[in-house]
Amino acid sequence: MRSTLAQTITRLDLDTRIQYGLMLLFGGLCLLAAAAPLGPLTKAVVVSALFGFTGGLWVSHLVQIIQRAAETAQPEAEQ
Repeated sequence: MRSTLAQTITRLDLDTRIQYGLMLLFGGLCLLAAAAPLGPLTKAVVVSALFGFTGGLWVSHLVQIIQRAAETAQPEAEQ
């Protein structure tokens, strides 16, 4: 049985879906800003800020996944 993208996304919890959506949004805006006809300084600031938001969301997501994995492994370690 092959899983479709929609089925895979619906299996994710709400927090993960929101984080992925925001990462896609800010990443897409970062690409659009990089191609926008802005001045070099303005473009650098906007792209840097959007990339920073995207990277921050990604790091936050990784920390959240590690924290969940540690919480589920903790009861097993206590036995």
